[in-house]
Parts: sequence; C-alpha cells; structure tokens
Amino acid sequence: MGRKGGSTTLKRKPAPRIWPIHRKEFVWVVRPTPGPHSLESCLPLTLLLRDILGVAKTRREAKIIAAQGKVYVDGRVRWDDKFPTGLMDVVSLLDLDKHFRVLPSHKGLILHPISKDEASFKLCRIESKTMVKNGHIQLNLHDGSNVLVKVADPKNPQEDVYCTFDTIKIGLPDRQILEHIKMKENDYVIITGGKNVGKYGRIIEIEKVKGKKRKDAIVTVEDEKGNRYQTVMKFVFAIGETKPLISLPEAQ
Repeated sequence: MGRKGGSTTLKRKPAPRIWPIHRKEFVWVVRPTPGPHSLESCLPLTLLLRDILGVAKTRREAKIIAAQGKVYVDGRVRWDDKFPTGLMDVVSLLDLDKHFRVLPSHKGLILHPISKDEASFKLCRIESKTMVKNGHIQLNLHDGSNVLVKVADPKNPQEDVYCTFDTIKIGLPDRQILEHIKMKENDYVIITGGKNVGKYGRIIEIEKVKGKKRKDAIVTVEDEKGNRYQTVMKFVFAIGETKPLISLPEAQ
C-alpha cells in the first residue's frame, strides 16, 4: 500500500522565493505544517528564529525555544517550530520583550518591529462571509480564521455592515472586533502582491466596470511622495481611514 498524504520534506531550491535562505549551502529546509497560511505565503517559525532574528543558530535550538513556549503568534503560544506565520501576524518573544508584525515588501515578507501596545491587535481582511445557524454572520478572514457576528434579526440583519475586502481590527488574543475599515477611496492601504508589493499610500480611484469581478478591479494608489501605482483589488489591504492603524517601515 502506498504512502498517503502530502510530502513532509522540502528542498531549498524549490522553496518559496520569499524565504531568506541560501539555496545551495544545504540541501534541505524545514517544511511548514498545514495552517492558516499557504506554503507560498508564509514563513515557518524556524526561519524567523534562525535566519531572520538570529536568536537561534540551528534548527535544534529553534525547536527548543518553541518547545519551551517562548514564541507567541497572535497572542497564543506556538509550540511547533514549523508553524506557518504570514501577512499581518504578530510574533512576540516575551523573554526579550520584542514584538514584530509580518508585512509585505519588495523582498517578500519581513518582520517589522512594533511596540507592546501595537502587539495587542491585528488587522484582518474579509475574504468572504456566510450566514450560519443561531443568528450569526461568519466572517472568513485572510489568515484562515473566522469571526462570528451576532445578528438580532436574521431576516433583517442590521448588523451586516461588513463587505468582502473590508478590514477589521481584532484584539489579541480574545479576537474581538474593535474597529471596521470599509474598502473605499481615500483609505490608507498596503499592496500585498504584484510588482508593486510593499508599497503603501492612499486610494485615489477604484475602477467601476459592470460585469467585472470586484477582485479584478483596478485600484490606483498614491504614496506620500506623489508616486502612483496601479494594482488589482485582491492585492490591496486597507490599513486605516484617516491614518494607518499600524506602524509601517520607512519607504524605500
């Protein structure tokens, strides 16, 4: 009988290009476990601890650090060194009093240092929503998690103000909704994919074309220097209305 399931190993050469590893120095690299982010859009904890932060020299040391419960992701202890972290995740090392947010850049995903207060919340984009039993609306978020919104009258849900591609600010680790950011013009956004990945600024215009899917609508973004970029809606992540709710790295 043949082996069932996917591969549990990964070689360095075909590993995602966003991983900051040497391709030819060694043969193998850690393969992240199935989780909230896909293989192509995540960084396993081993790479964060060993290759990016440098708090571990080997994978063995990274496994020990994780097994001791010293690594928190989104306010929860992650014991597995292969746990996948991705866009907007908050990684905390309490022993070192350091907190980081995973953000996109032209090199892929980076760890941006943040304060302890900022580490108490996370921004999540709504990918879809569903009406479930017991009068709740289920918001399906970009990190694979779900949030339930209580509805008083399911036939006339006044609380249903959430739309696809909107952003919600949720507290950590209780995951309660703190704020709602509607995707619209004049919002502050960050580009998460395409050739302009990592750029951020205000939305100048959102294309409105009948018969075209909203995720493929062209969005024009202008940064603080007046440079304009165009991308599709699915690569745009709203981070604030009057100002960004999160700190951002300095523009390159």
